[in-house]
Amino acid sequence: MTELADRLLGTVQGIRRVVRRRVRADVPGVPLPGAQVELLRVVADHPGIGVAAAARELHLANNSVSTLVNQLADSGLLRREADPADRRAARLEITAAAADRMAAWRRARTGLVADALARLSEEDIDAIGQALPALEKLMGILKEQP
Repeated sequence: MTELADRLLGTVQGIRRVVRRRVRADVPGVPLPGAQVELLRVVADHPGIGVAAAARELHLANNSVSTLVNQLADSGLLRREADPADRRAARLEITAAAADRMAAWRRARTGLVADALARLSEEDIDAIGQALPALEKLMGILKEQP
């Protein structure tokens, strides 16, 4: 089981690394660190999320997420607004610039992987498609673990 886990992690990390490097060249703007991209994704998926909730979602410390929020706000990609129910708490929203950048990144990433998939055999494409539900369950289990 450990050999399978090691191969799976190496493959997934390798795919992510290659895609990230290739897409950086196609998407305008200064490349963002992975942690900033992940925070933008969380905020895009959960508009109005608070810093503490984003930290829990990312499995990071609150102060680490606060630092990321400050960096992204300074670069015009994230907006902090006071929570009307608790003025001490901030609610996070992505800006139009961040939404545009994320859409360009998603198009480039999806296109790159779709082009690579098209070069595989039908059997390989089917095998990847059949493996996705199990991989999604694995991701859910890993997210639930402390």
